[in-house]
Amino acid sequence: MSIGNFLQHISNALSLGSLYALIAIGYTMVYGILRLINFAHGDVFMLGGYAAFYLITFLFMPWWVAFIVAFGLTGVFGVALERVAYRPLRNSPKISIMISAIGASFLIENLATVIFGGRPKGFPVPNVFNRVVHIGAVSVVNISLLIPVLTAVLLSVLLVIVHRTKTGMAMRAVSTDLAAARLMGIDVNRIVSFTFGAGSILAAIGGVMWSVKYPQLNPTMGMVPGLKCFIAAVIGGIGNISGAVLGGLLLGFIEIMIIAFLPTLTGYRDAFAFVLLIVVLMVKPSGLMGKNQIEKV
Repeated sequence: MSIGNFLQHISNALSLGSLYALIAIGYTMVYGILRLINFAHGDVFMLGGYAAFYLITFLFMPWWVAFIVAFGLTGVFGVALERVAYRPLRNSPKISIMISAIGASFLIENLATVIFGGRPKGFPVPNVFNRVVHIGAVSVVNISLLIPVLTAVLLSVLLVIVHRTKTGMAMRAVSTDLAAARLMGIDVNRIVSFTFGAGSILAAIGGVMWSVKYPQLNPTMGMVPGLKCFIAAVIGGIGNISGAVLGGLLLGFIEIMIIAFLPTLTGYRDAFAFVLLIVVLMVKPSGLMGKNQIEKV
């Protein structure tokens, strides 16, 4: 393999890993606050792509306006999802909340199939994202350069919010002990809603960037990426934002580089995520950046 091809694969891996990281952050934020796996997160990712598609093709919005509106609408949907599917069960056994999350995921997918149709739709990719940048022997499409930069910026903003603001302090307090945080006067419902809204916006950004990079929409498009990003969050240490980013990048690099060096395994690329998960959990069950915790019953 030539140096040029190797660098090309590196750029592809960085782009894919950054997408995984962007979506995995939403999983890890919700788990960090509520110890809840939001199985509908991949479907929120899908809704972000569809929202941008219809805003561009039916309402004829400029692409940048459509993207911003799609992010906002998806964030509102995430907040509504938490209020309807999760908040009423907050004091119920964990298995009840998990069943509700799985049910919400299937409901969203089937409603999307009925409303949007099961036939795949081509996403209208703005020309600005299709331009090719030549860096030495490497040719990179603009969107592949934008995704890692966008992920780094959003991660920085999120870390500032979590560690430098009162809302972030409240999030960390709720994550540590929800009951004690409520006794200290923290509005737990507001913090949980903020967490779901922020996580859903990140999922929507990931969904739109995914649709631009792989311009085809279908109601089940969030299943496999959502599952992989959940795996990425677990690998990095679920509940740890930086760990989610590390897990996403690691997953993206391993997936792309194995295919690059062993192209005969292309058909098994989705299996690499599960293999990596098993290996990491055998070596460090709490994840690469996670801390060992005793789960409260």
